[in-house]
Amino acid sequence: MKKKTFMLDESPKRFDRIISILIQLQSKRIVKAQELADRFEVSLRTIYRDIRSLETSGVPIYSEPGVGYSLVDGYRLPPVMFTREEATSFIASEKLMETFIDKELGKHYASAMFKIKSVLKNTDKDWLSSIASKVIVQQPSVHLFNEKVPDAMSVLFKSIADKTQVKLLYQAFDADSSERIIEPVGVYHDHNNWYIFGFCHLRNDYRQFRADRIQGIEKTVIAFIKEHKPLEEYLNKEKECPTTQVVLLVDKKIVKYLDYEKKYHGFVSQKKIGDKIEMTFLCRDLENGFSRWLLMFADYATIIEPQRLKERMLEMLESYKINLLK
Repeated sequence: MKKKTFMLDESPKRFDRIISILIQLQSKRIVKAQELADRFEVSLRTIYRDIRSLETSGVPIYSEPGVGYSLVDGYRLPPVMFTREEATSFIASEKLMETFIDKELGKHYASAMFKIKSVLKNTDKDWLSSIASKVIVQQPSVHLFNEKVPDAMSVLFKSIADKTQVKLLYQAFDADSSERIIEPVGVYHDHNNWYIFGFCHLRNDYRQFRADRIQGIEKTVIAFIKEHKPLEEYLNKEKECPTTQVVLLVDKKIVKYLDYEKKYHGFVSQKKIGDKIEMTFLCRDLENGFSRWLLMFADYATIIEPQRLKERMLEMLESYKINLLK
């Protein structure tokens, strides 16, 4: 009786894994069995069995004990090919995605990268490997996502595509967690954080939600009840909100440390006055965003205007004092 191939006699889960192994074999010159076992969370024995299934199906795999597996050069399934310059551009995106996206979406991206690399020539794979080890993206100083909710971005993307509502357990600033039903319009990165902009049924208005404050997330099957405009229109509208002029007199020695974040707080201009630097801002969030940022270097700055900023700073310092004495 003719022996069946893995395409006919294996479970869907194993079939998917074997196809993924084939793609990974095409993504690198040499792939170690342990590397495959770690990725798919199976034993080495299972990997050996899967490799035999591929060989039985006619895939030309070359193996060398103690080294790993490789495909015979020239064997390709996908017809797509990339130039070396295009392939090089993948490195930056891969490094950024590893650092700035949540765990679940990161896994999907890594899988996609294996597929992209699988169509490269062996010389181009070596070229990428030599560059990749020289590119490092530093981890952000803040947690971009709640580690207890590793699939937040993936769920949100599905919701946006399917136009279905999402249930959030959300920790607002200085408040207890509350359940929110939202219709996500889009996702954007700003001020070193990821934000979700959407229509909140609890507030009956559009709101933004910071990704790291999401304590739980669940996609529903309930369709949107509103027709939403493109995300850009809402964000541009927010930029047109009223602003408050802020003028600070800052010590010269601290100014260089403010360069990175000052643009996020409405920086307009600066000029030298004696041994100080006068900095002018048009601020959209005086009560929380700007005042809390100013606290970081308040001992090196004098508030020229507005009076409300001085009052707000005193309120926060008094609150902090009370908490220290508890």
